[in-house]
Amino acid sequence: MKITVDEEKCCGAGQCLLIAPEVFDQRDEDGIVILLDAAPPGDRHAVVRESAEVCPAAAILLTENA
Repeated sequence: MKITVDEEKCCGAGQCLLIAPEVFDQRDEDGIVILLDAAPPGDRHAVVRESAEVCPAAAILLTENA
């Protein structure tokens, strides 16, 4: 799995950080997402998928490895 984030779309809701704090963080000044791990290990894939699904701005994009 590869993760990309669209900072322009991010609204700073913070749901991703609450669900997967090992993978996402937020900038202090505006709450915009910070991607900590663009290729997380398999044991984190479920929470990353959940984060992408609940993102109100659809700013988290996932690419599954073939």
